[in-house]
Amino acid sequence: MSGNDWSRSEVEAIVDDYLSMLGSELAGTPYSKAAHRRALKSALSDRSDQSVEYKHANISAALLEAGFPYISGYKPRSNYQALVAEVVSTKLHLAPALLEIAAADADRPMVMPEVDDILAALTERPMPKAGPSIVSEPSPLSLRLTTNYIEREARNRSLGAAGEAFILEYEKARLIRAGRESLAAKIEHTSKVRGDHEGYDVLSFEENGAERLIEVKTTKYGGETPFFCTRNEVAVSERLAARYQVYRLFAFRESPRLYTLPGAIATTCRLSAATFVAHPK
Repeated sequence: MSGNDWSRSEVEAIVDDYLSMLGSELAGTPYSKAAHRRALKSALSDRSDQSVEYKHANISAALLEAGFPYISGYKPRSNYQALVAEVVSTKLHLAPALLEIAAADADRPMVMPEVDDILAALTERPMPKAGPSIVSEPSPLSLRLTTNYIEREARNRSLGAAGEAFILEYEKARLIRAGRESLAAKIEHTSKVRGDHEGYDVLSFEENGAERLIEVKTTKYGGETPFFCTRNEVAVSERLAARYQVYRLFAFRESPRLYTLPGAIATTCRLSAATFVAHPK
């Protein structure tokens, strides 16, 4: 073991502490990251704050790969110890209360949060990764859970509806601020008016009057959380790439943030097959 590797006892201590904070965050219970870090340091071998923060980010990456939410503010960082995946897997399987909290949070009814300046929600997209998270050494254990909680949250209809309502208001504000009130009045909630088969949720407009076709993807979790697309959405985005945009809403619980992905989804995202349609032959 090199001098920089964390021991099993250290990894177990930081994973326990991380999952405690995550449970509080998912349950909506206030907690102090600084207080947790101070208490944790006594169980570590003189680790710097930077080292602790980096290990938190590694835990986030391991959780995200398993379809589990991560702590807001600890952005996932790959190239983590195999021991991290092993310990996180063991701890999660021994934490039924946390799994229940995550399931309840994924299913929780959602309404559109109020914000002071809706246009301030726009931010830069996350920096793309070259590939999936990497374990820095061979691991005999893959971190897998019986439930993909990120996918479960994506099926939350009230969350999806609240996200679409937010984007309707965002687009109206964007066009009104640009002096295009007449275009703002023509915005259409397409998924509600015409149905999901259109392959996008909102028909809005550019400032010059050209159509902007918006597919809304919403999560309460962090900006690096992946989203799910249907085959129809991917196909429509390819066919209408010049007008198509994905609006990714994240941190939607209290302070929504938004980034956009203009063009074909297959061009702006790295797609992984989640399900297959199987016809017996």
